[in-house]
Amino acid sequence: MFIFMIVFVGIQFIPTTPNQQEDLLQSNFMNSYKVPQEIQQVLKNSCFDCHSNNTNYPWYNRIQPISWFLEQHIKKGKNDLNFDEFESYSIRKQKNKLKSIANQIEENKMPLFSYTLIHKNSKLTEVEKVKLIDWLYKKQDSINNNIK
Repeated sequence: MFIFMIVFVGIQFIPTTPNQQEDLLQSNFMNSYKVPQEIQQVLKNSCFDCHSNNTNYPWYNRIQPISWFLEQHIKKGKNDLNFDEFESYSIRKQKNKLKSIANQIEENKMPLFSYTLIHKNSKLTEVEKVKLIDWLYKKQDSINNNIK
């Protein structure tokens, strides 16, 4: 038990890299697509902690090994989709991402169940889902129309 306590205390001094960027990139999704305020709020509440360059960390993020787990989870989320770098994606990738976001919301895969357990306000209501999915498909269609 004593060795466990020493290890637990010791790992608290191993830092992680916070996912927080002060400057808003020009390639930011909200700027690029002129996202309506209502949709912005839903995305910020339900998506941005894992899919942007600015995570709003909970108090328990300062505890290892939880911090390591969160850091890896955020890295994976940003690798799959990063709203702050969205416009830097190719047009094809942007269209695919918009479709993928809508599909994952429709199939209740996003936001993750494990995330909504702890972050109750991130769980999407049925009304939010419908509005968000509808907006995403319209935005995808507008990209299609701009290419033609």
